[in-house]
Amino acid sequence: MFSDNKKPRPMTEFGGQPNRIEKNTKIKGNITSEADFRIDGKLEGNVKTSGKVVIGKDGYINGKVECVNADIEGKFNGELLVNDLLSLKASAIIEGTVSVSKLAVEPGATFNAACTMGKGATTTASAPAQRLQSTKTNEPAKVS
Repeated sequence: MFSDNKKPRPMTEFGGQPNRIEKNTKIKGNITSEADFRIDGKLEGNVKTSGKVVIGKDGYINGKVECVNADIEGKFNGELLVNDLLSLKASAIIEGTVSVSKLAVEPGATFNAACTMGKGATTTASAPAQRLQSTKTNEPAKVS
């Protein structure tokens, strides 16, 4: 009689139900969505969303990902473009190139990527790619 069941449940912040690729599922192709995406299976291809991408502990993406936020527990290989926060859990393994505004890395995460970060890092400009080409590999970070 006085339950909250009649109140409408909010969708995601970006207007849609979250999408999910379950464990033991393999997909080849490109995905475009307005909602959040969780990958617990394997994806060879690109993901573009105006929401959040979560790669679960058993998840793997080989390709390009463009999103607002990302949480990674599994494996990623390719180009990762995150408009806001990229959060890497201890089990995460990242290889490739990364462009992000903010980065949070738990101890134990593997981050073997060329990274551009800060307010200058955008997902639509080609400038980060040009800056990545001029960086030297296998050098320790320099503090300025």
